Amino acid sequence: MRTLIVLTMLFAAVAFFGCKRETSEVREEVRPVRAITIGRTGGTVGATYSGEIRARYESKLGFRNGGKVVERLVEVGARVAKGEALLRQDPEDVALNVVSATAQVEAARSRVTQNRTDLERTKQLFAKRFVSQAELDREQLALDEAESQLKAAEAQRQMAVNRHAYTTLAADMAGVVTAINVEVGQVVAAGQTVLTIAADGEREVLISIPESRVDELRKAGKLTASLWANPRKFYPARLRELTPDTDEVTRTYAARVTVLNADTSLRLGMTASVHVPDVEGVTAVRLPLTAVYDKEGRPMVWIVDSQTSRVAPRFVSLAAAENDTVLVADGLKDGEIVVTAGVHMLHDGQKVTLVGAPPPHASGGKP
Repeated sequence: MRTLIVLTMLFAAVAFFGCKRETSEVREEVRPVRAITIGRTGGTVGATYSGEIRARYESKLGFRNGGKVVERLVEVGARVAKGEALLRQDPEDVALNVVSATAQVEAARSRVTQNRTDLERTKQLFAKRFVSQAELDREQLALDEAESQLKAAEAQRQMAVNRHAYTTLAADMAGVVTAINVEVGQVVAAGQTVLTIAADGEREVLISIPESRVDELRKAGKLTASLWANPRKFYPARLRELTPDTDEVTRTYAARVTVLNADTSLRLGMTASVHVPDVEGVTAVRLPLTAVYDKEGRPMVWIVDSQTSRVAPRFVSLAAAENDTVLVADGLKDGEIVVTAGVHMLHDGQKVTLVGAPPPHASGGKP
């Protein structure tokens, strides 16, 4: 009887542990995920940069004289022609300078006339031997000095006349007034910027480029631009200028992209986009951003073993990113299966099941 009891207890223990092991095996979690079979593709991720329509040439105008502004002839947004009057200063003091310079010219001219008469009289006396050669030379020298003083006085008068003309600020090009920084009654200094004109003609898009995309922009052979107000119309464009240094605040490079075949629909200040195509000559793996997981400050992806259906982490090097696409420069091989959805719920060695068959060589990076 005792032996029967012992055997019964042994059979019960074996059955208990066997059921427990079977239950633990059954309870292993199999996580459903989406994945793609990767393959290398040519080119890098294209980019779109937002910017502002600007004029190719902008002129910041200022008076050549310091003085008080007494008249404002245009408003912001006004279209002006070359030579059109824009602002005027008080001309009273400058007009007095013109009067003074004119009087000096008349006085100098009178001295020249007098010295010329004296020289002629001295020549006649010298011919009769009534005066010496030294006296004749002094009269000639006096005439030369008077003529030089006359030229100087005429130059001073012309400068006064010019300064009088400078009291009227005129447009040096045809365009649109984009800014006026002065009001009537304000006293301005010579050279102070008081008005800005955007010239007619070429139009550009001013954009900011991150450090990682500068070389791609330079290598891009064909750019296009579009307006936020009319996104379906594209204009051919080309890179004209790229600053050699970054902005102190944004740490980006300012670039000016010339819009070719610009029409009247490109108004100053409008929001525009510059589209940069893929740059050929580079091969990399293109993945959705959802496939990348940040671990310890480094980008990582999950690789699925096709034999065991278990995942393993893999650190990768990223090249560029745009919107929902990322470019992986190193760390992956063609034909590997990468998880693209559900990466935050996985752990090393976990068994997964693929939702839908992974498409072969999904270079576009879509699950």
